[in-house]
Amino acid sequence: MITIDNYLDHHYIHRSNWLRAAVLGANDGIIYISSLAFGVAAASSTRVPILLATVAGLVAGALSMAAGEYVSVSSQTYTEKADIEREIKELNEMPKEELNILAQIYEKRGLKKETAMLVAIELTEKDALGTHIRDELGINENSQANPIQAAKASGAVFTVGGVLPLLVILFAPVKGMEFWLYEFTTVFLIILGTTAVITGGSSITKAILRITIWGTIAMGLSSLVGYLFEVNI
Repeated sequence: MITIDNYLDHHYIHRSNWLRAAVLGANDGIIYISSLAFGVAAASSTRVPILLATVAGLVAGALSMAAGEYVSVSSQTYTEKADIEREIKELNEMPKEELNILAQIYEKRGLKKETAMLVAIELTEKDALGTHIRDELGINENSQANPIQAAKASGAVFTVGGVLPLLVILFAPVKGMEFWLYEFTTVFLIILGTTAVITGGSSITKAILRITIWGTIAMGLSSLVGYLFEVNI
């Protein structure tokens, strides 16, 4: 038997929040560490400076991603809480006006005026605050996030992405390091892009081209910086 929960599980939009965060973090980890290694490798003839720079970059990048995600989600959470508190006050002080606002929202979505008011009344009787939070403020379980969880997840996926080029640095020959980094990073990005589109249900070709082109540009510019300074480490 098909239930509403089973039916909704088939829609990709319910995965958008965590998928966006996971792809962003892993993509940043791969490109940031690869680009950093490219720049150092272009100016170094030994493995140690490249390794030290990338490990430091990996730690700093993961912490930065975690802190940034925590601040971002916290700001969103504070704003949502303030709006909910305002909504509670308005429901207590002017329930009729709030009911009319709800009815107007449903009317704009296509319901007849009488039907919109009937729906607004029935939903208000069942859960007035929850209905206004969802339909007036646009806040639902898919848009809410925990700052601590978001920070941990962001730092973790960045680390996973950054470890991949770090493994290349550990085992690839120092001579021609840029070639090995580019080849493997491209493979990593293609795998990431393919995984993301399969999970999200979008076009594989466009995603692979987009993620590979931007990754190549980032690594190319970083390598150019290393060559321009002409420093041998």
